[in-house]
Amino acid sequence: MVLSQRRVGASGLLVSSTGLGCNNFGRAGTVTETLSGTREVIDAALANGITFFDTADMYGAVAGASEALMGEALEGRRDRVVLATKFGQERDMGYEFPAARGSRRYVRRAVEESLRRLRTDWIDLYQLHLPDPETPIAETTDALDELVREGKIRYYGHSNFTGWQIAEAEFTSRARSSGRFISAQNHYSLLARAAEREVLPAVERYALGFFPYFPLHNGLLTGKFTRDGGPASSRIMSTRRHVWENAPWDAIDTFRDFCDERGITMLEASFGWLLSRPAVSSVIAGATTPEQVEANAAAGDSWRPSVEDEKIIDELFPLPADPGARV
Repeated sequence: MVLSQRRVGASGLLVSSTGLGCNNFGRAGTVTETLSGTREVIDAALANGITFFDTADMYGAVAGASEALMGEALEGRRDRVVLATKFGQERDMGYEFPAARGSRRYVRRAVEESLRRLRTDWIDLYQLHLPDPETPIAETTDALDELVREGKIRYYGHSNFTGWQIAEAEFTSRARSSGRFISAQNHYSLLARAAEREVLPAVERYALGFFPYFPLHNGLLTGKFTRDGGPASSRIMSTRRHVWENAPWDAIDTFRDFCDERGITMLEASFGWLLSRPAVSSVIAGATTPEQVEANAAAGDSWRPSVEDEKIIDELFPLPADPGARV
């Protein structure tokens, strides 16, 4: 299978329309906790046209486990993928010094550890996982620019920035005539549309590529769950039952009917709606089995909503009220 390739913002980086979220690799209690399970998922991704892999240095039961498993599983075929990872999450990475996670010192140490675990000489997209209030953004981008010049990373992006932080980063880079972030990664799905208030407008204004994480809202939008329950082995039913218990089931049931009327799955509709957003470069979806990977890949290019479809979806899943708005 060959998936469509989409540009990341105004950069020259191209990624597959469906990406593979690698947060399950090395996670305790999953089949991808092991190398064999991880390898099966990666093999399935490549066989189904998924070439964009997104991980982070803190993913896994032990920090770094996801990267280490990926490095081993991808050995000999590194050139076939666009590899993205992240740094700067609030987790003990085992470094011997406490430091602001956007500082030059931290960035230099973090990238070397990720390169070692991933068994690669370069990272295609290196992302600041969380904003660092302790470090001026100029110091972070200076450190990332150094890594670009050295060939250790190709591009850099950020994750979980607010709208004003995206603007601050952009204007800081412009004022200093330095490099700039090319992408943003934030929580976004039909059931979590808050990014539309400030984040997506900023992303579009400054020509960034956008990667929605949790695009299927922990699996609720896969079609496998109903108000009566879901797969007992799923993460929702085993450890996150509140997601299922608090779901807007009237809207989800109506959405299921919407999909049935059009002869598509909820998975296809959820991917198609996200990929119809102008700034979205790829939908990053996690998986623990080859079957899930195959379904995600097939959903990426299968359907796009019409104008009328979008109106119906907006009525089903409206943007929630702004908690900061005056009444």
